Amino acid sequence: MRVDLDVPQSALAIGAHPDDIEFECGATLAKWSEAGATVHLLVCTDGRKGTWDVDADTDALIARRQAEQREAARRLGATGEVRFLDQIDGELDMGPDSGLGLRGKVARIIRELTPTVVLAHDPWRRWRMHPDHRNAGWVSVDAVVAARDPHYFREHEIPHHRPESLLLFESEGADHVEKVGRAHLDAKIEALLAHESQFETTMEIDLDTDDGSQRAAFAARTDREARDHGRLAGIGLGEAFRLMAPTS
Repeated sequence: MRVDLDVPQSALAIGAHPDDIEFECGATLAKWSEAGATVHLLVCTDGRKGTWDVDADTDALIARRQAEQREAARRLGATGEVRFLDQIDGELDMGPDSGLGLRGKVARIIRELTPTVVLAHDPWRRWRMHPDHRNAGWVSVDAVVAARDPHYFREHEIPHHRPESLLLFESEGADHVEKVGRAHLDAKIEALLAHESQFETTMEIDLDTDDGSQRAAFAARTDREARDHGRLAGIGLGEAFRLMAPTS
């Protein structure tokens, strides 16, 4: 199990929905931001289905989730860009930009932002139910390959870019852990708590009844996960990934 990349000059984290990035690599991004890295976030879908309220105004939810994502990035200390692909939640591989069109969009963003490290969902994870997580992983991996080689998407008319590392989160085959400190984990928790629209669906927090204990229980759960990840490498707190080299 490897521990810690060198602090990258810049990083691009790609998530299927608003809040996915914070759940899976928020503490790592906070650590790198603190160390001076430029951290960018790219969210693939608009998050319009991220509620259990059957009468929800989904247009309003889209706007709210973008605002929450920007605030979460601020709480992580990220100084780079927050971008949105605006694909329909739940339909990442079904719209007019599916396949090569969507791959080209993400490859262009990688070429524009020139990240040293890309972080994304592991598309090889077994028995994953949510299609957006699978497809966000595939498009991210495919886009890294396309961005690195000059003869893909030559119509971009910008230089190709080859990231040094690709870190896949949610991986069953983790072989790399980023060691994080208490402050980085606290920043991750605070960033997740910026996503108030998701309290009920993903954090088991009821805004109407929480006296602070539900938030504390969520923070404790996040802490346990970081300890479980750290234990893979014999360290305290961590976030685990599959490390791939885009030069291969």
